[in-house]
Amino acid sequence: MNVFLTIVHIFGLVTMGFSGLMATCWLTSNIAEDGATEAFLLGTEITLALGALMFFPTLRTPKKVTRQTGFLLVAITWSLTPVFCTLPLMMYLPGLSFIDAYFEVASALTTTGATILSGIDQLPMSINLWRHELCWIAGMGIIVFAVAILPVLGIGGMQLYKAESPGTVKESDLPPRIAQTAKALWLVYAGITIVCIIALHFAGMNWFDAICHAFSAMSLSGFSTHDSSVGFFNSLSIEIVLITFQLLAAINFATHFVALRKKSFNPYIDDREARAFLILIVSSCLVTASVLWKAGTYPDFYTALRHASFNLVTIATDCGFATQDFNQWPIFVPMWMLFLSCVSASSGSTGGGIRMIRTIILVKQARLELFKFIHPYAVKSMKIGDTVVNSNIVTSVTGFIFLYFISIVILVFTLLLSGLDFITAFSAVIACFNNAGPGLNLVGPATNYTVLSDFQTGVCSFAMLLGRVQIFSIVILFVPEFWRK
Repeated sequence: MNVFLTIVHIFGLVTMGFSGLMATCWLTSNIAEDGATEAFLLGTEITLALGALMFFPTLRTPKKVTRQTGFLLVAITWSLTPVFCTLPLMMYLPGLSFIDAYFEVASALTTTGATILSGIDQLPMSINLWRHELCWIAGMGIIVFAVAILPVLGIGGMQLYKAESPGTVKESDLPPRIAQTAKALWLVYAGITIVCIIALHFAGMNWFDAICHAFSAMSLSGFSTHDSSVGFFNSLSIEIVLITFQLLAAINFATHFVALRKKSFNPYIDDREARAFLILIVSSCLVTASVLWKAGTYPDFYTALRHASFNLVTIATDCGFATQDFNQWPIFVPMWMLFLSCVSASSGSTGGGIRMIRTIILVKQARLELFKFIHPYAVKSMKIGDTVVNSNIVTSVTGFIFLYFISIVILVFTLLLSGLDFITAFSAVIACFNNAGPGLNLVGPATNYTVLSDFQTGVCSFAMLLGRVQIFSIVILFVPEFWRK
């Protein structure tokens, strides 16, 4: 019973926090007089009231977050928070169904960036701000954010942090306490976001567009204030700024923190995950630009490099902006982009997918198995740099990779059974599971997910949530042994 009350208590706090976020959009709507004031006011009141009803009656509950409670809270927070966040959308857009509103909000909170809305250019300023605020807050994770304030309530945060970020977590040179770590990472996140806003404004965006697109770039969500996404601006300088900050957002924020604290670029050089990520991205941009140029898609290599670089970076980092309809490009290029969305982003970043560190471990494990096949009696450990990788981590990575691919297979076949063609079903699952946004064919960058049925939209929403919590946090709840003491 205490476990249930603890979850209710913490979730009530999170819900009240989102009512405060909703209130900022109510204030924006009031100032802008954009017609959405009543929707945000009513949404704020309902969310605050329900959050308070969960939080205050459970104040005297013993505050102990066990391993089981942590994982269960992660699942409940990510799946139920979108329900409250749909309120302003459904109240302002009465024709919007709950499943579509849930998809839109889940896309924001998982930083996927897929949308079912059209006419985004005509939406009230406050509605667009709401979509982008959700992305930005979720960028570093709802639970990691909560870790920074839970100790104030006497609730330990370590179990929540491990549930939110299972697998390899870099801890060297970080503050020793988990709350201090969360606060430090959030300060870095907020600071880089402010720099991004200023850079986008000087590159040619108005302040509102700069704020929204900076929120999207740093959270790697890919939401835009325009139906044609970043293509609306047709600006090389804006594209360069966004490429830069998307790459920064896809690198471990612990590395950013250490680099800023030491005032040195050496942490980036020493970070093998960041180096592998950047080498893969740069080489992929050159190869795909060559393919587009040779295919005659663009008249010269530099034009091909511009469009290939922006769209490849945005998909590979799991952001999801677009400037071109890459659905019309030679099939190798968009398929390679979707593959990169699976493996590129670093651990500790706002990206999704397998993460680069797991990719490195898997490659090294394959090489080690080949070495053992040739030298069966040799004893050799796996190393990343000078660090020996524990066999438990290798086993965990192997298990994760299996669950990752089997989940994708099941979800793709589910969409195929619902009547979708293979390219649409496959790309939609890959894009949603990796939190990358646009797919191909019916859900390509020139369209959106509104073409899907409610069932198909629900499957994609589940894929977003499963991918965002890195699979284990959901799947483990269905393992009987997990609940045994």
